[in-house]
Amino acid sequence: MSPLRLTYLGLALWGAVHPLAHLLGWVRANGFDLSGMVAAWQANAASTALMWDLTISAIALTVWILAETTVRRNWGALAALPATFLIGVSCGLPLYLFLRTRPVT
Repeated sequence: MSPLRLTYLGLALWGAVHPLAHLLGWVRANGFDLSGMVAAWQANAASTALMWDLTISAIALTVWILAETTVRRNWGALAALPATFLIGVSCGLPLYLFLRTRPVT
């Protein structure tokens, strides 16, 4: 595996573990309260801006993944979509790049 692919894989793992560790801490403190989580995302202008930044980035990444997957027929790369929406862009983007750069056989 190339150093570039290893970097993408490492970033995808980091992008999964680091944010989920913080999310699990919040869930332990507050319980799984979806309305409370949405309220926390909109607690102030900075967190609201970040929420919209990540939402728009996730949508753009989804459009890119769907467009490229259709052309390249790399159906395995669709695994980056649930990673993006269940974990975050910090995992979905590097995971997609990892899956996209695999050698074509």
